[in-house]
Amino acid sequence: MMDVAPAEIVVTGQALPAPSGAAAYSTVTIDSARLATTASGRIEDALKDVAGLVAFRRTDSRSANPTSQGVTLRALGGNAASRALVLLDGVPVADPFAGYIPWSAIDPSRLASVSVVRGGGAGAFGAGAVAGTLNLSSGTPATLAPVSLGIAGGSRGSWEAAGGVTAQLGQGFVSVSGRYDEGDGYVLLPENQRGPIDIPARYKSWGASIRAVVPVSDATEVQVTGRAFDDERVRGIELVNSRTRGADASVRVVHRGDWGAEALAYVQTRDFAAGFASVNAARTTATPTLDQYRTPATGIGGKIELRPPLGAAHDLQIGIDARRGDGASHERFRLVNGFYTRLREAGGATSTVGVYAEDSWKLNDLLTLTGGVRADRWAIAQGRLIERDSDTGAVTQSLLTPARDGWRATARGGAVVTLAPALALRGAAYTGFRLPTPNELYRPFRVGADATAANPALDLERARGVEAGFDWRPIPTARLSVTAYANELAGAIANVTLGRGPGNFPQVGFVAANGSFRQRLNLDRVVVHGVEADASVSAGPWSAQGSLAWADPQVRASGPAAGLDGLRPAASPQLSASGTLAWTGTRLGAGVTLRHFGAQFDDDQNLRRIAPATTLDASARLGLWQGVSVEVRAENITDATVVSGVGADGLIDRAQPRTLWLGLRWQG
Repeated sequence: MMDVAPAEIVVTGQALPAPSGAAAYSTVTIDSARLATTASGRIEDALKDVAGLVAFRRTDSRSANPTSQGVTLRALGGNAASRALVLLDGVPVADPFAGYIPWSAIDPSRLASVSVVRGGGAGAFGAGAVAGTLNLSSGTPATLAPVSLGIAGGSRGSWEAAGGVTAQLGQGFVSVSGRYDEGDGYVLLPENQRGPIDIPARYKSWGASIRAVVPVSDATEVQVTGRAFDDERVRGIELVNSRTRGADASVRVVHRGDWGAEALAYVQTRDFAAGFASVNAARTTATPTLDQYRTPATGIGGKIELRPPLGAAHDLQIGIDARRGDGASHERFRLVNGFYTRLREAGGATSTVGVYAEDSWKLNDLLTLTGGVRADRWAIAQGRLIERDSDTGAVTQSLLTPARDGWRATARGGAVVTLAPALALRGAAYTGFRLPTPNELYRPFRVGADATAANPALDLERARGVEAGFDWRPIPTARLSVTAYANELAGAIANVTLGRGPGNFPQVGFVAANGSFRQRLNLDRVVVHGVEADASVSAGPWSAQGSLAWADPQVRASGPAAGLDGLRPAASPQLSASGTLAWTGTRLGAGVTLRHFGAQFDDDQNLRRIAPATTLDASARLGLWQGVSVEVRAENITDATVVSGVGADGLIDRAQPRTLWLGLRWQG
């Protein structure tokens, strides 16, 4: 009798591979080496390597208001809610209530890669990708050291510590990691605008995760992940602070047999709290204005995908996915004689259930086609904005909005023409949509003297676009990618100015003379034409990479927003660029990064211009002995003034000034 060797078990810890047709869409991949060597050590910093990818504010997760950290691409308009779909191992990262991304919860050194798909519509990713998709993949034994530990100290009392263990678990593996950082921060206002009450914007955060990947057969593995994080910030005034807490859990089953299959289930829990204050003109006193003491939110969802065996020419994906997010903000406001006299609850839920099919068809060595369709059943549950007198409990305002739902069909398709082994042409067209968040639908808010009302009647944002470009590899270690595109976001949600103080306005009450009253409204559309270019080259220990994005975004508006017609959407620079030059040796590594952020506007009426800025970062590593290395990092070496926001009173909110770091790292 002949002995039969048992099948080899190969565990990857990753999702099913991307189909061949994915090459039709403009995509940039940031590898693990780059993710672990940015000057700040933060994921937002690494993402700036992709020009045109911007957050609503230029401040990062040390000093920004967490709820302002939405991310978008292609200048489709700044929004605190993310217009790009951000996934970590297939699980949406955005807050279920407000749609912002908790960047401080993600340790970039524990990732294998980040794949950024610009535009691209919905496809098999799920609803929400109106500007693009960021696919974050966790590290595996192929990219993670068995044991790692790092500690660093920086300017203004900053320090951070991170560590992780990755070990074989039978034929699988388990990875455990943790990170902690804190700092005294910097004063957000420039020196000539500060007053006695302005203090540095201190921060403190921690995060921990555990991930186990276990084979259940020679072709099937189970991936189980749990994460938790806590983030505290003080935004330059003692009364203006925030705390974000969360925990996620997910289970993903991946089968790589003749029938490829993937099943995912996840749950997210979040809670956000923040304090707000008004400041007098001399900046000598601050008065509490709002205590957002609790904002619990929950997200649940899942996905099942099948890949039938149709031969080497086809990569067919058929699936169903579902997602539900709900939450409510609980607040105290209207201070009288040192006590809050009003209570507010604002919240609701949204959900989508979608089915999709997408096929990549390789006709021959010259031509690959791809096309896919989705049908999503979306629902916005009954929402509420209820305000009560804190003493008597009497209702002072009650807005209850009925539930609504509908169907939305989307599609995308493209082609890749391989003219030569080194040159490929590509083109694509796509549609997508995003539901408004419960925060946009139901919660009014204030920033300084400005007040913004919610809008429970908000419609969906609906995206469509076309693009064409090429990928050229003159040598195996060099790549140039250029893409021209035209995108449109119909129903883009924006904070539209409807009046100016002094006066009383719906939902928000009194607005002072130097303030504006705004409401979230759907614009007719935001139209963008642009060009993107990405290049990289390496030669021995040397490597260089660059990214450039130019866009011409314009608002098309009528009705109450007619005054915005022809203007540029807020937080949308026309030009952005990034370039990095690095040298990587056995013991010594170093790199410098130059970035430029074009001018943009902080408001819908283009009255508050945010100046352009150019920054220079650097980092270096020297190996000492037995896996121990010393690291030196420098953020914003020239101490350039990077303006993040401009208030109605002209006050400037600054992003990170020059920050120097010195640290030790050990990889066992």
